[in-house]
Amino acid sequence: MRVRDWQDILEEVTDSGADPGGWRAIAGDRDRGIGEDMYLGHPSAGAFQLKTYAKNPFEVQGVGTRLARRIDDGLDPLFPEGDAGRFGVQSPMADEDEAEEAATKLESVLETHADAPTTPDALFEDVMGALDSPAYGPMEYDQYDRPDGLDDFADEFEEAERLLDAELDDLVDENETNHGFQ
Repeated sequence: MRVRDWQDILEEVTDSGADPGGWRAIAGDRDRGIGEDMYLGHPSAGAFQLKTYAKNPFEVQGVGTRLARRIDDGLDPLFPEGDAGRFGVQSPMADEDEAEEAATKLESVLETHADAPTTPDALFEDVMGALDSPAYGPMEYDQYDRPDGLDDFADEFEEAERLLDAELDDLVDENETNHGFQ
């Protein structure tokens, strides 16, 4: 297992070439210390773990690793299904022309959904398509606590949990952040 910067893990997710709508995620507070835990998974791209914290209001730092090359029958039930919330990963626009093109597509999607009966899921799918999102799907998230599912992942990947916790704690200490910003 190789520990890397959290942004390198997200880059691997966005560059995976996997079906963009097939991703699932679970996230919430870390069990101990400041920051958040996040697990991302896709049947053909595998499972990833991120541990991040806000160094200040403008900068997030963290670590992560790839846990599995594929989602097998043992991991699949740990990830949320379609009735959960939603998440999306977005790569930065390359230039102003690309941003304008995406804005035009997004405007068209919103106008179409405003003029016709639709569902929140259909709107989300169309917005992610218009933005050419490389990874999106259902997500279980609790911004105030820790979803039970995070503990299930921590139990399944105990060694990764210990190693990433230690790496993130070292990063927090190295940056002299200690308790985050308030």
